[in-house]
Amino acid sequence: MSKTSAAKTNAGRFFEDYTVGQVIEHAVPRTIGAGERALYHALYPARHALYSSDEFARSCGLTTAPLDDLIAFHTVFGKTVPDISLNALANLGYAEGRWLAPVYAGDTLRSVSNVIGLKQNSSGKSGVVWVRTTGINQRSEAVLDYVRWVMVKKRDLDAPAPETVIPDLAPALSADQLVIPDGLDFTGYDFTLAGEPHRWGDYAVGEVIDHVDGVTIEEAEHMLATRLWQNTAKVHFDSTAREGGRLIYGGHVISMARALSFNGLANAQIIAGLNGGAHANPCHAGDTIRAWSEVLDRVETSAPGVGALRLRLVATKGGAVGELRGEDGKYLPDVLLDLDYWALAPV
Repeated sequence: MSKTSAAKTNAGRFFEDYTVGQVIEHAVPRTIGAGERALYHALYPARHALYSSDEFARSCGLTTAPLDDLIAFHTVFGKTVPDISLNALANLGYAEGRWLAPVYAGDTLRSVSNVIGLKQNSSGKSGVVWVRTTGINQRSEAVLDYVRWVMVKKRDLDAPAPETVIPDLAPALSADQLVIPDGLDFTGYDFTLAGEPHRWGDYAVGEVIDHVDGVTIEEAEHMLATRLWQNTAKVHFDSTAREGGRLIYGGHVISMARALSFNGLANAQIIAGLNGGAHANPCHAGDTIRAWSEVLDRVETSAPGVGALRLRLVATKGGAVGELRGEDGKYLPDVLLDLDYWALAPV
């Protein structure tokens, strides 16, 4: 008679398995090739010129076109899922994210996370875990660093609550904390090839931009994308893992909204910083995503011809442009994503 055992399989960490100060080195390193770019541009309507053309990138002072910033983000994030959010109920937010170096085809990325905060929920059934994750390339250089926090189930409801530690996170990065890629120079920027004439100085603080287009989320595309990033979270694949059915990976919504923002922000070429973000409401297959942006700040940088725009990117499934929260201060039910980020644009 055969015997079965789960002793060699990974059930993932539960809330009581984390301690503040714990360092987790994540498996498995991933070498990223040009195929990831092709798949990314097939999954999302991504058209920013710096990531589409080696020649355009060279005209802007880079050696070749980097991979899209969010390819690096998804890859680094995906490495962390088996250790951080395999048993998560929700990914709650992001802060203090910085892209520290471009990622090019052929680079190998791995991820390391440091647990920086814990708080058990009042129900005693789950808790919030804060981690700072760093993506590292084959030269041991940090390419990405960010904080995220997730709500994770408890395995043992009787396990004692840990001491509450809530990290003190900056509400936003200052422009001088942004890392500008070596050699980046927008003084010879070709607006015709980039797709729009709008310069950094054409955007006004408080301006709201309707990105007009919409894309209906397909189950098959979401599952392909989530597998591409090796994100193993059960709620994205197993329809029995949560009430309400399979949940669309929040990063899929981020990439879709960023790609839709090309219409109106084609020259916001590089994502340099992630100030904060919230997946406000769940997204499911069949939802149609639309996006709008608000200009929050505008700062010059020391790089030639390069300015920084602080932008709020909002993804909705039908809500009115410019409307984010109700009178009670809560996100409106049609809001899927509220992302606050810095982008580099030509002056």
